[in-house]
Formats: sequence, structure tokens, C-alpha cells
Amino acid sequence: MDGDTLYSIGELARRTGLTVKTIRFYSDRGVVAPADRSPAGYRLYNIDAVARLDLVRTLRELGLDLPTIRKVVDRELSLPGVAATHAEALAVQIRALRLRRAVLRAVAERGSTPEETKLMHQLAQLSEAERRRLIGDFLDAVFGRLDAVPAFTGVMRSMTPELPDNPEAEQVQAWVELAELSLDPDFRALMRRMAEDQAAEHARSGVKGPRRDIAAVVLDQAGPALTAGIDPASPQAVPIVAAFTAHCARLLGRSNDGELRRRLATWLESVRDPRRERYLQLLAVVNGWSAPESLGPVFDWSIEALSVRTRQ
Repeated sequence: MDGDTLYSIGELARRTGLTVKTIRFYSDRGVVAPADRSPAGYRLYNIDAVARLDLVRTLRELGLDLPTIRKVVDRELSLPGVAATHAEALAVQIRALRLRRAVLRAVAERGSTPEETKLMHQLAQLSEAERRRLIGDFLDAVFGRLDAVPAFTGVMRSMTPELPDNPEAEQVQAWVELAELSLDPDFRALMRRMAEDQAAEHARSGVKGPRRDIAAVVLDQAGPALTAGIDPASPQAVPIVAAFTAHCARLLGRSNDGELRRRLATWLESVRDPRRERYLQLLAVVNGWSAPESLGPVFDWSIEALSVRTRQ
């Protein structure tokens, strides 16, 4: 019977597929102890050694260290408990490797300098709390002390990136670029001016509570015109411009005149800034949202249509 059979190291090696040297190493470390010795003093092992070696090989391939494996095979440690702990440690390592891969890909694609590479690495390594502080500082620089506009609370939430615990490489790359953008003083100044203009118009209009966004009004009115291929300088564009300027005049509490058209054109040029659109694109990637529709073409059409009527 196998239970009574004893095997030499060579026989054990043939049964397990391990080398004699490996089995002797495990035996010397007390992981697989011999059951007996031959008259010549050679180690002999029973069938239990085969099962133990199979388990040892499996656990080694899974990355467990030898002292831990010895405690598992000796039942000093629970295998499920050890597996859970090891899986958690691997998850941390995998996340770190993903971050490194994302940074290296970004460096390769962007042709980054050593200084830029260092910054990207630092941004990728930030903890969740550090990421929140960085974005919180950016949003405070943009919207701080402008809490009189109720809509800003929702806007701030919608502009907050939430990098998942196990991000894809694309999400890490997007986060790094978004973080760099949020640290750009010129971008902060641009967004601050837009927020201040909106707050001033809100105060001037006297409207209480949330109201419809001007960009949405322009999109509704000018979008179909762009799709239809209407030239913004053509007579066909006149009623369209009149419709959205009239709507904006009501929202802002202003007269529908040349000054309003100039202000709308200036505001749309700010909103059209490619950095703002890039921020929203990156935000969607980080948060796993659908890619936002580019409003640039609609804004370009509207700016041209407004400028033509302002010059006339």
C-alpha cells in the first residue's frame, strides 16, 4: 500500500517533478521531513511528502515565502487566511505597477523631460486624501467666495475626479494630465474669470435659485443650425441668433442689444478655450463616464454669428 511505501529522494523527484536538489533544500528547511532513513543513512519519505511537495510548489508559484509555507503545511497558519493576506498584498503591488506603467507610457508618448517625468510620477503616487486636497485647492481657487450662485455647488461636484481603487492605465494617465492642468496658474485664472463673470451676471439678473445654463441655451438653438449647414454669416442665421440672444437676455436680465451680443461672444470664447474642454474630457476618463460631446464647433458657429451681427 502507498501509505506504507517509502521513497528515496530520487523516487520522490520522479513522482513530483521537482529536482533532487530542490527536495533536499525543502527537507533541510524542515518543510518536508523524511519519515525514515535507509540502512545507508539516506532519507526516505512517505506518500504524505508527495502531497506536501505538491502544495509547497503551488504556494511557491503563487509567490509565498518559505517560512509562511512551512507554517501552512504544518497547519500553524490557515491557508485561506494566508491567501487573503497575500492577495491583498498583491493588489497593492499590482496598483503600484499600473501607476508606473501609466507614467512610463505618458513619458514615452509625450516625450517628457526629466522634470516633467518626476512631476508625473509624484502626481500618480498621491494618496486619495492628497488627490482630494489638490483638486479641492483648484476648485477653491476657481469658485471660492462665490457661493452666492447655487449652481456652483453642483458644478464643483461635477468637476471632481474620483480615481478608482484599481484604475486602468488610461485613467491614471488622464488623472496625471488633469492634475497638471489644475495646477496651471493660467488655466486657474481663466476658470476663475468665467466663474466671476457668471456670478456677476447672476447677481445682476436678480434670479433666485438655479437657472438654465447659457451654454445649454446656445447649444439648443445653434446646434441644429450647425447640423443643417447654415452659414453663421448668412441671412438664415439671423432668426437663430435672435432666438438665443433673446433667451439669454431673459436669463441675464439684460437688453437684447449689441452689448449683450459682444458679452456673449466674449463669454463663449472663454468657454471655447481648449483647456476647459480637455479638463472635461480627462474628467470623464478618470471617472469612467461617457466621453462628453465637443461643444467647440457649436460655440465657434455662435461666436462667428454673434460677431457678424455685432459688426453690422
